[in-house]
Amino acid sequence: MTDSTQHHHPHGDAHAHDHHTGGLRGWVTGLFRPHSHDAVDAVDSALESSAQGIRAVKISLVVLAVTATLQLLVVAISGSVALLADTVHNFSDALTAVPLWIAFVVGRRAANRRYTYGYGRAEDLAGLFIVGMIALSAVVAGVQAVRRLIDPVTVEHVGWVALAGLTGFLGNELVALYRIRVGRQIGSAALVADGLHARADGFTSLAVLGGAGGVALGFPLADPLVGLLITVAILAVLRTAVRDVYRRLMDAVDPALIDQAETALLTTPGVTAVRGVRMRWIGHSLHAEADLDIDGAVSVADAHRLAHEAEHRLTLQVPKLRTAAIHAYPTERPVPAHGAPGHQ
Repeated sequence: MTDSTQHHHPHGDAHAHDHHTGGLRGWVTGLFRPHSHDAVDAVDSALESSAQGIRAVKISLVVLAVTATLQLLVVAISGSVALLADTVHNFSDALTAVPLWIAFVVGRRAANRRYTYGYGRAEDLAGLFIVGMIALSAVVAGVQAVRRLIDPVTVEHVGWVALAGLTGFLGNELVALYRIRVGRQIGSAALVADGLHARADGFTSLAVLGGAGGVALGFPLADPLVGLLITVAILAVLRTAVRDVYRRLMDAVDPALIDQAETALLTTPGVTAVRGVRMRWIGHSLHAEADLDIDGAVSVADAHRLAHEAEHRLTLQVPKLRTAAIHAYPTERPVPAHGAPGHQ
């Protein structure tokens, strides 16, 4: 078996010297547009990115709570039982962000001898829960639509119902856009899935709006028909969420990241070849291992320095990469043929 030199080093403070805008303006800007250090909006510190995720969950919870409260006021004015059911649904769905909040907090715990890679996988478990809730939303929307087709229900207080549906849709879509943007920024598939969950809930509220509009135009069946269309839209959202969470659980990464890593390693002086690169997501952090071929004539100390340089290039050029383990395998130089240049 070929000997190798291994270098393992966590990454997290490479850009600690960057300047952050201060004052009220900086706080507001950071609240809705988190600070980034490179062109792809990578967040360098694992703790910082977890804080971004927790802040996104907190803000979205407040927005959804305000949205559901406004709907509840409309319910009190209109007395609509159907609208009350939709409002309770929005309140309960807003609370599904709590498991993700817990996952972000748990994920910040340090690795130990039992959980040697840390607790980042808690995000993936939260992602599974969120996927289940999106699926439940699709089932509920579909069942309600079918029931109203079989046994039509008269929609009263059409104007108030339409207003509440519009409020629910706008609130949920705003939260969806925010969660998805922050989730992609910090590399959290679970937060992106939670954003898709909010979008699915927004579609449900949109069904209320569309149904009320159809009733106002004299077409009572618009309510269940729009509900069926919304069910199809939620299933499309579910497909995207399932794909993202499944890939994260199966340790899938974007092949472009592998290309970036190989390029960074091959440009390291002293590296003759890259045998292989492996990457995996743990929570919203990337971890990598790489096997390199280096000149067999170098000393152990030089091989270690070369591995350190390769790791440094890798963590700088691959977004969201926190740690890298580099294995350097020395290769023997070919013996020159008789009479060839360099033969003594």
